[in-house]
Amino acid sequence: MAEALAKSLYGKRIFIDSAGIEPQPRDPFVINVMTEIGVDMAEDHPMDVEEINIGSFDLVICLTEEARVRVAELTRGQAVDIDFWPTIDPFAGGEQGSREQKLDAYRRLRDDLRRRIEQRFGAAEKKAS
Repeated sequence: MAEALAKSLYGKRIFIDSAGIEPQPRDPFVINVMTEIGVDMAEDHPMDVEEINIGSFDLVICLTEEARVRVAELTRGQAVDIDFWPTIDPFAGGEQGSREQKLDAYRRLRDDLRRRIEQRFGAAEKKAS
């Protein structure tokens, strides 16, 4: 979600890639809440952190403690900054309630990530209509 948000905000002005410690199939709730804001993730395929050359990045943003620890191990001795943005994964938390309540949890995550991205990288330029 964070990668898709950042790419939608900044396009090709910065290189962005995403990987996980244990990638899972794309969550349908993620696809739904991203489609609501015009971001298509239907063809997005999660990658494993081992699949990318993590040392080629200037900055790695980790969303879980497990990821922060693994990235620190993988980048030991390399000039890579690591930011840790602890987030609550609505899927992993077994969010209870109606479909709409679950979607609201994902929307909160999406909006929180967007806020953090814009705080870190600056406000995105408005796209021409």
